Amino acid sequence: MGGRSGGKRPALAFAYDPIYTERVFTPEQLSRLAGFCAVLSYDPILRIDTPVARKLLREAEILVTGWGPPMLDEALLAAAPNLRLIAHSAGSVKYFIAPEVFEAGITVTNAVAANAVPVAEYTLAAILFANKQVLRFRDLYRERRSELRADPIMAEPLGNFGKVVGIIGASRIGLRVIELLRPFDFEVLLYDPYASEAQARAMGATLVGLDELMARADVASLHAPAIPATRQMIDARRLALLRDGATFINTARGSVVDHAALERELVSGRISAVIDVTEPEVLPAASPLYELPNVLLTPHMAGAIGAERERLGTLCVDEVERFVTGQPLQHAVAYDMLERLA
Repeated sequence: MGGRSGGKRPALAFAYDPIYTERVFTPEQLSRLAGFCAVLSYDPILRIDTPVARKLLREAEILVTGWGPPMLDEALLAAAPNLRLIAHSAGSVKYFIAPEVFEAGITVTNAVAANAVPVAEYTLAAILFANKQVLRFRDLYRERRSELRADPIMAEPLGNFGKVVGIIGASRIGLRVIELLRPFDFEVLLYDPYASEAQARAMGATLVGLDELMARADVASLHAPAIPATRQMIDARRLALLRDGATFINTARGSVVDHAALERELVSGRISAVIDVTEPEVLPAASPLYELPNVLLTPHMAGAIGAERERLGTLCVDEVERFVTGQPLQHAVAYDMLERLA
């Protein structure tokens, strides 16, 4: 349960790597936290076994985490007997919070919803550019350095009118992408084993099987979580279902795709791709994906970067305030959700 104890402000500490979390918490947000929490130190904990960390954790009731946190497990429970809330100012918590933390009744919340916004925006831009074949036009213009308006390529069935967009996974990001696609003249297909036809219709999408989505989509965009059941779900057979000239987008996780099979398809030139995540990450320097004209490869930057990170901090501070004032959290993470989270 949240709420102040006897009117006393709960003690708060930070735990993350400051190298990765610049701009997440602005001075204004830190000032807000100090208004309803007793901030023990603004220097984040990097390890829980140092004398300074042990002192902070003995007092902390709220732990604000972010990218690059220490592992939070039984050792944390022993070191932090008063801990009641972990507020994660980034995305998934499944990789650093052990089940014992949930079993101990500690409330956990995260900023997945805030990080979903820029990923969905990136995906929308990728879809629009893919259907317009912007990379192809860029290369032709660079090569010819002359007018292209009378070129036969202008009469090809390019552009965004009437195209089929397939969304793989009704995750928070996938749902946000579908929402952003509403103003456009697209047919939107959705694959998600947990979604119903009625839910898809309510979002303006048509629920289909994954094979049908891959076969029909002009653009297929991946938003499924990286869990054992989805490992290399997009395999050679399913990639072969994509029509010639289709575009595959991955802003989810590299492990959901058979990378070798995707590379073969891209080297052949049959399809195009916008890839923000890979396996491994980073790709070897000799990978052809760095140079292929039909590939837009970016370094896992679709999520919050720069000023976008402030949205994460705002959501996190809002959640801490709700907890302290006894209001329901909007982004609480339950243990049984972890299996389906990215």
